[in-house]
Amino acid sequence: MPGWSWTGWPAREGLERDAESPARRVLTLIGRSVLLVTLGWGTFSRGGYTGWAVAAAAAGLAAVVLLTAAFLRAARAQLLRPALALAAVLIGTAWVAEWGRAHLLADFVWGGLALTALVRLPAGAALATAAAAFGSYTAASWESWLGILATVGGLTLLGYLLRMDGEARGTARRLLAQERAARAAEAESAALAERARIAREIHDVLAHSLSAQLVHLEAARLMLDAGTDRERVRERVVAARRMAQDGLAETRQALSALRGEFTPVGEFLVELTGRERAAFTVTGTPRPLPAEAGLAVRRTAQEALTNVRKHAPGARCALELRYLPDAVELEVRNTRPGRGESAGGLAATGSGYGLLGMRERAELLGGTLLAGPDEGGWRVLLRVPV
Repeated sequence: MPGWSWTGWPAREGLERDAESPARRVLTLIGRSVLLVTLGWGTFSRGGYTGWAVAAAAAGLAAVVLLTAAFLRAARAQLLRPALALAAVLIGTAWVAEWGRAHLLADFVWGGLALTALVRLPAGAALATAAAAFGSYTAASWESWLGILATVGGLTLLGYLLRMDGEARGTARRLLAQERAARAAEAESAALAERARIAREIHDVLAHSLSAQLVHLEAARLMLDAGTDRERVRERVVAARRMAQDGLAETRQALSALRGEFTPVGEFLVELTGRERAAFTVTGTPRPLPAEAGLAVRRTAQEALTNVRKHAPGARCALELRYLPDAVELEVRNTRPGRGESAGGLAATGSGYGLLGMRERAELLGGTLLAGPDEGGWRVLLRVPV
């Protein structure tokens, strides 16, 4: 039979009870009370019990209730030997009830035990227990063979259907638990991805802003060490102050970017190249870019220009933004450093992860980033699909 294992227990998930509402608990209590009253009435209503016989019958009824509860507990805990031992005791108790003329109680114990075994025990033990219970019922019953066959067949079919229903509910609950675990893992992955995005934004803002300030402050220090004119040193300090102000503006832009608020990429690059005194050209028809693609272009331009200041001071720099049919490209080129200019200690500033961060950002969007020497200078080419 599908879903059955001869030695395996039914799925626990299918037998677990859902949280019951107060109304359901009341109905369950009423149902059990009605069942006990019915058994008691069926046991004592026919008379024949006097004196100590009444006490014995009442004790037998209480014993049946306690043994049934113990059997259900053992089956729920999947303790096979205790469950089988209690089933044997219940069958014997039912025979005692039958000999004591409590026929309804005996039939109820045999039928209920067989049904419960078919639902809760491993298939092999369930069939053996059901066979013993139904055999006892058949041997003791005064009904016709047709009535006995209908009762046994009906309870067997009901037990099979209840067992299959429990297996189906167990499978559904396991799938639901797996789905919840998958959703939790997906949410955690999304949270990690968002943290990585925020980390990249923080790095880009700090690397660009603080590195620019360090460039000017380091240059001012070198000028002081070389005895350069005070006015030229002052220019460097003023430039560092301006970079700090620009850093605050970039921080606000980064926060706006995290909230999905962007200014057009072209306007941003015009302002950026104006501050850096770099040439800027646009090829193709400008159009709005997706948020992540536009952000990649912005950060790559900032990082590339910062690297030019750090590693090639005095070099001429040019940016070109190309709008292609299915992509956008940003190319940043710079010449050799100016004569008499040297990176010196400036190249050591920053975290050293700028180029790696640019490449990771491009790859996350399905794009590419190429960076390398170019005719004595340096070339950065970003391509992002849109």
